[in-house]
Amino acid sequence: MKSSFLCLFFIIGSMFTVNSHAEQNAPWSFNAIVQVRITVPQNARTAMMFGTNRTASGVVIDKIGHILTIGFQTIEAQTVEIVSQNGETSAGVVVAYDSVTGFGLLRAKSPLQVRPLLFGRSSEVKEGDPVFVAGYLDDVSVKGVIVIAREEFAGSWEYLLENAIFTAPPVNYFSGAALINRHGHLVGIGYLITPLTVQDIGVISTNMFVPIDLVKPILSDLKRLGRTKLPQRPWLGVRTEEFRERLFVEHVRSGGPFEKAGIKSGDIILAVNKQPVLGMADFYRKVWSLGEAGVDVPLTILQGIQPRDFIVHSTVRIFNRQTPDLEKYAGDDVL
Repeated sequence: MKSSFLCLFFIIGSMFTVNSHAEQNAPWSFNAIVQVRITVPQNARTAMMFGTNRTASGVVIDKIGHILTIGFQTIEAQTVEIVSQNGETSAGVVVAYDSVTGFGLLRAKSPLQVRPLLFGRSSEVKEGDPVFVAGYLDDVSVKGVIVIAREEFAGSWEYLLENAIFTAPPVNYFSGAALINRHGHLVGIGYLITPLTVQDIGVISTNMFVPIDLVKPILSDLKRLGRTKLPQRPWLGVRTEEFRERLFVEHVRSGGPFEKAGIKSGDIILAVNKQPVLGMADFYRKVWSLGEAGVDVPLTILQGIQPRDFIVHSTVRIFNRQTPDLEKYAGDDVL
């Protein structure tokens, strides 16, 4: 079945590419798609990885001017500017970044004269569905794509989605882009380009979208509090890499829990609480099952040729610019 998807997406991708000058030919209005311009200080921890001048797409989701985008772009933001499709600009603020889902929430300081995009149900998005990707760089671009897979995505930065949406052919304006179903409703927000192994086909390039259903239970809290009320997951300050069924420590955050415990880049994670680790996603699930942020995490680590037991004192992952702990926690392991 997936082989037929690959035939279809090239056809659909060429059929449904439109821009803001041709919106009258599109099945609905895309004026809720805006451009987000963010600057961060030169000395910001994320400056080297993401740059000091960042551009992404965003989606206006209510009449107040809240804008949903992908969160890593907002970390350590100094200024936020919102550009609408008529070229008008408005100052904005970062309201929240939820590291569990990956969503970022902004708010324009003055009302935006656009019609908000309504939420759809990402749970109804299935493999083989034709959908639209709408993003804003120099102009609004809308392209028809195919949902190639609904499956787990594990990121090396302590990030896991159970049912991510993968689409092809990939678009290069994916960051914060809207994934829109055939009814004109928002079903996902673009995160990245990633390879995906398709059975009987091989590895193809896809876009990964965060399902919109994940933000619905927490959106009210994000708007009011800048965070969710849900228990915080334990954070370890590590980037990992799978290779030949082993989980390697790729990088440890300076001053983070892994470094404080004495675990180093190149070490191999063998077990959590004496339970063997079977890959990146399994590692995260085993750690998070131990309790909330602050819980001690017993690990068995292979250093050189000698397995050793460690106790890692987990902490809270903090990215909110208004917290006094920004310099300690906001940083270079979010993508």
